Amino acid sequence: MPPLLFVNPRSGDGGADELVAEAEARGIRTRVVGGGDDLAALARHGDADALGVAGGDGSLGVVATAAIERGLPFVCIPFGTRNHFARDVGLDRDDPVAALDAFVDREERTIDVGRANGRLFLNNVSLGLYAQLVHRREHHRRRRDIFARLRAFAIVARHRTPLGITFDGEPIEARVVLVSNNAYTLEVLSVGERERLDEGQLHFYAPTGLLRSSWEERSADTFTVEAAAGRLRAAVDGEPEVIETPIEFRVDRAALRVLLPRGPRS
Repeated sequence: MPPLLFVNPRSGDGGADELVAEAEARGIRTRVVGGGDDLAALARHGDADALGVAGGDGSLGVVATAAIERGLPFVCIPFGTRNHFARDVGLDRDDPVAALDAFVDREERTIDVGRANGRLFLNNVSLGLYAQLVHRREHHRRRRDIFARLRAFAIVARHRTPLGITFDGEPIEARVVLVSNNAYTLEVLSVGERERLDEGQLHFYAPTGLLRSSWEERSADTFTVEAAAGRLRAAVDGEPEVIETPIEFRVDRAALRVLLPRGPRS
């Protein structure tokens, strides 16, 4: 049974036709996903011995969920705007065609995935300021109004109120927190890359200090976040979600079989 690759032509800067042609030349069946398609259902029921997706981080999570449920290996083809997961598994984010070799000349790794109330995430879940920006960006993207996006950013940037959450029962005074699947390299005002995806730990980050120039960090295999509001806006692998609280975070160790091109990677 041949592998199956889903291609999201709305991700990235185009080039879907070339990618599909290159995939089919390698004997890889492809399915271009349209606006009315249910990617999750297609991935759960498509006949295949491996499931892959060419898209951004949001699309990856949907297909990875189906791969885990079906016990199939998973292939990531970087084809979105951020491609953080592709970067952290060592793929060249600027060369999606090269990543197709994972289907035909490959090596396999098992990596961890995170869960937020059961919802899979490959990278991280953000709560607070960044999550609000993602929600506003998505809302105004649908309206195709660049000026509204700029106004939304200005409104959110002025928001100074802490999230009003507790983390494992302890109040957290921060406007943004991040829960990640394995550890990120911390930079002054941001998080960088992950050196490992098989550590078996979640990491919690919250900016601290007067200028928010340092980070509070904790690690465990489970976390619980509660909020008086009963739900929180979140960005799950960069995609807008609303999650009911309490949010039970956990890591599933070695849950996902990932196929990668054989040999050196970036």
